[in-house]
Amino acid sequence: MAELTPPAAPVPLLFPWGDMPEEEYFKSKKLKNEREWVKTPRGISVFTQSWVPLEHAPEALIFMVHGYGNDSSWVFQNTAILFTQMGYATFALDLEGHGQSDGLKGFMPNLDNVVLDCSFVFNRVKQRPEFHKLPCFLYGESLGGAICLLLHFQEPQNYDGAILMAPMCKISEKMAPPWPVRQILTFIAHWLPTWPIVPTKDLVDQSVKDPVKREIARNNPRRYAGKPRLGTVLELLRVTARLSEKLKDVSFPFLVIHGDADVVTDPAVSKFLYENASSEDKTLKLYEGMQHSLIQGETDDNVAIILSDLRAWLKAHVEQKAVLSGNKNSD
Repeated sequence: MAELTPPAAPVPLLFPWGDMPEEEYFKSKKLKNEREWVKTPRGISVFTQSWVPLEHAPEALIFMVHGYGNDSSWVFQNTAILFTQMGYATFALDLEGHGQSDGLKGFMPNLDNVVLDCSFVFNRVKQRPEFHKLPCFLYGESLGGAICLLLHFQEPQNYDGAILMAPMCKISEKMAPPWPVRQILTFIAHWLPTWPIVPTKDLVDQSVKDPVKREIARNNPRRYAGKPRLGTVLELLRVTARLSEKLKDVSFPFLVIHGDADVVTDPAVSKFLYENASSEDKTLKLYEGMQHSLIQGETDDNVAIILSDLRAWLKAHVEQKAVLSGNKNSD
């Protein structure tokens, strides 16, 4: 009688916080994590999170916007925790069609509505008495960087600056469908906007350099890993085309960071943003050989370089805001 083959062992789910329970992990980082579903004015429920230091009052607020296919948990929240350890309170939401928010997974039919959702959630936080006079900064990764710029255009005086990580101000031609396919898909999308058929390369493989971090990113249980939906791709093309024409109107302080080996979003567009924005206070950091996912995808040595630059930029701008506020109070 043939021997029975034992069942294969299940593939372990790699957690960004290791083997420690998540609540215990937050305590070890000396922060408080709160989660809430918020109903926006247009009637959809969005999942929101905050990470606030426990041992001291925050020096500033950072409002974070994740990228396409991602969510505010898993590896993205590790970046939030890094900001909290620098002394800031951080806040984020899952965008429509992502994570635990309402909507068909991976479907974003109107990014203008998504911007309104972000604005509502962030302004709701700013109105809390304990945060009333603190400096406020935006942080966006990839599509989140584009949304940060759209938030700035909507409310130019509402934020004291932004950190834009490989912002999707234009979809890279290396990732977009070729011209004949694009025209065909545009025609089909009018009838089948939710159809997940757009051919594209795996974003995790294209984004994350470190092999261990790549597997952690791939294990995200709420990541949208399907093919892009027709309506979403058309909306991203529409908004990034509009955005690329308005980069000259960016007027607030910003730090734009990009790896020069990024094939998901174009580092040349970040350079164009830096050169053409009307902001007097602007900084560009291009990192040689780095890819799309920077803080949660590069090697530890590279991440240390990036975090040093982020820390210095934020510290300088928080201190500058404090000085300006002091001058206003003395007046």
